[in-house]
This record gives sequence, structure tokens and C-alpha cells, in this order.
Amino acid sequence: MTPSERDARVEKLIQRIEHRDYQIGIVGLGYVGLPLALAAVNAGFRVLGFDINENRVAQLNEGKSGIEHIEDQAIETAIRNNMFRATSTFSELSEPDAILIAVPTPLNKQREPDLSYVENSARAISQHLRTGQLVVLESTTWPGTTAERVKPILDESGMVCGQDFFLAYSPEREDPGNTAYDTRSIPKVVGADEASSLSLVRALYESLVSSVVPVTSASTAEAVKLTENIFRSVNIALVNELKVIFDRMDIDVWEVIEAAKSKPFGYMPFYPGPGLGGHCIPIDPFYLTWKAREFEIATRFIELAGEINTAMPHYVLGRLAAELDRRFSKGLNGSTVLIAGMAYKKNVDDMRESPALKLTDLLQSRGAKVDYHDPHIPVIPATRAYPYLEGTTSQPFTADVIKRYDSVVIATDHDEVDWSLLAGNAKLVIDTRNVCQRNNIVGDWIVKA
Repeated sequence: MTPSERDARVEKLIQRIEHRDYQIGIVGLGYVGLPLALAAVNAGFRVLGFDINENRVAQLNEGKSGIEHIEDQAIETAIRNNMFRATSTFSELSEPDAILIAVPTPLNKQREPDLSYVENSARAISQHLRTGQLVVLESTTWPGTTAERVKPILDESGMVCGQDFFLAYSPEREDPGNTAYDTRSIPKVVGADEASSLSLVRALYESLVSSVVPVTSASTAEAVKLTENIFRSVNIALVNELKVIFDRMDIDVWEVIEAAKSKPFGYMPFYPGPGLGGHCIPIDPFYLTWKAREFEIATRFIELAGEINTAMPHYVLGRLAAELDRRFSKGLNGSTVLIAGMAYKKNVDDMRESPALKLTDLLQSRGAKVDYHDPHIPVIPATRAYPYLEGTTSQPFTADVIKRYDSVVIATDHDEVDWSLLAGNAKLVIDTRNVCQRNNIVGDWIVKA
């Protein structure tokens, strides 16, 4: 194929995008893939969603999102209008014109990148790849993944990248429960290693979101995502460390942060907590530390931040143990503890890497009897790290229930929780989110941690 023939093919595909005569496939229908699918539907594209979980596929095809902040009605409408369908039959991957990969990229037990979901998706695509298709990786990963892992698998199809098929990277920027920004309003970074793929991926996302930021390579786009999350990880680690230091000095770190953010330049507020949760901040920085070893570079700053943030559940445990001993002459063994909030952040049903899970595990290992209350999580689902907690149910939130416990640990500051009811009936409150003071609730039985 000559350059002019290739350019003509790309231009024809771009015209199909502009006229919405273009189907989008999305592999992975979770917290990233499903909002992306709805954004594409709302932009006028037909979407075919792929997921290996057959129960998830059936749930979606019944018009149920399965994600609290995504309304069932949005799914129902898309299905009724023949704009969306989910499937677990990956032989249908030949149908979409673009295939967006939004699958998990976890760490294994050795805290090394687990790219099995990405690679398995790429293999499935390669088996059914056809001329003209665009493949875009959205999953967070180390710089070089698209070129070094995904492209060689797609090359096994016998087709030529940039001529027969096109390949790009565009990092997801989902923030579950964020009411100020949605998929369409958040700018999208796109990167590819040759001009044809970049032109095509740019045209596609310009039709989906309000703003597109093109960069010069897929590796650059991969580095953008890691930089965003490492920035947050490091700054959260800083305030977590300050929390420990200032507590020893009898200084309230939350008061310090509120005063510091009055400075109109040179400062951005970050807040401490019981540990890091979600898929991004606890995991993504270690994708770069792993890759950096290939270049004989030690990522000391990133790993130090990880150590500090990982230690926070242990710090909270220590504060709780000290207060039980000081106030009631009790140890953790045999104490009853209610965890308020099991989600990793407020107002969502997302439990990925939630520090509340770690707190529960630590407390139980010390002999405490632990329950939880979370209006967004009635039952704890299966988790890779804490399988024994699966099926545990949320306790009712009443005065009589709260009074049963020696202590309540506030791990997640959901807006709809009646914090006055909690504080008014708890013997001891360990507040890791400063939610009591923010609600003008004070008392010597409320301890910030």
C-alpha cells in the first residue's frame, strides 16, 4: 500500500466517524469501560461491549448497570434504542471498527505488574482482527506496554500496524462518583507511534469528549497517566506523614491544611486518611518502579510514598489500641469495633483496594470482633486479597447498634451517614477523615487519626 492509499483509507475512516457510521467495541465493562460505552452512545455511536464475566453481561443486557453511580435507565435506553449490547462471545470482535481495551492492570503478590488481562484481550483481538480496525489501550500501565506487549500480539495476525490496522493509547481518567466531571467533560490524552494511528484515534476521541490532548507517542501517553497518579500518591504520603508528626506535637493537621490552602499560589491541598484505595493510586506508581529497574534507576521517592501510605492502616490501628487501653483498660483482643464505611472513597460503591478492608483484616488478626456499616455496600463482594470477607453484611445504623461497640472507626465519610447519630451514641470514635469536626461535632471521645 502506498502512502497516498494509506492516507485515503484513514480519511475515509475519519469521515465514517464524523457521520457516526462507525461501531465502537469496548473490552471490559467495569468502572472505566461502562462510562466510556455510555459516552460513545450519547455521542451517537453504536457500542458492542465485551466482558469475560457472563453474569455481568447478562446483567447489562437486562438493563442493570451494576454500578451505583451509573443509572440503570441509561443502560435500558441504550439497549432499547439498539445502541448498546454486551457479549462474552469474543469472536464478535471483528464487528466493531474501533476496539477500546479497558481491563484491570493489577499487581501480583510480589507487587509486579500483572498484564494478563491486557495480553489476553490483545490475543482475542488478534484472532479476529480485520482491515481498518483501530485498537486503543486505555488500561493504566508502564510506558512501552502498547509497543512492547500489545503490538507484537496484534502483529501475529499478519497485518501491518499503521497500514492494515491502527494502534494507540489513551489513558482512562475516570473518577467514580465525581459529580463535577464526567467522561465527556474530562480532556482525553491520546498517543500513537505513527501518524495514521494518531490521526484516527484523535478523530475518534474528539467525537466522544470535549477536549483531546495529542502527544507524540503511546509511551508518552502511558507516562502521562502514571505521572498524574504518582503526583497524588506522593502528596498524599506527605500529608499522611505530617499527620503523624503534627499529632505528636498536638497540632491538628486538618487545621494546618485549611490555613495553608488560603495561599493563592504555590500550594495545593491534599488530605490524609486511613490509607489509599481505588485502582489508581495504590497500584499505578509501582508500574513505573518496576519498569525503571530495566534502566537501572531506583525510584526512591515513589517507593517511599508507597511505604508511608501503606503504613496508614497500621497507624490507625495503633491509635485505636492506645485509646482503648487509656480509656477502658482494654486491648484489641476481644474488643468490638464498627467500621463506618467500607468503600475506598465517599458516596460510591467501589471497594477496590479499600483501606477499610485492610483495617478489618488487621483488627481481626488482633482478635477484635469487627463489623461494618456502609449504605453503598450492603454485602462485601469477592476480593482477591480478602476472600474470607465475602458475604459479610452491613450492620443497621441505629443508636442501639452503635452502642454495642467499644469503638467506631470512621474509614469513609459518606455524605448520607448521620454522623451526629454516630457520635452521640458511640463510646469512642476514631475519625480518620475529620468528618466529625467538618460537621461541627466535637467531644473528648472523638479522636482524629
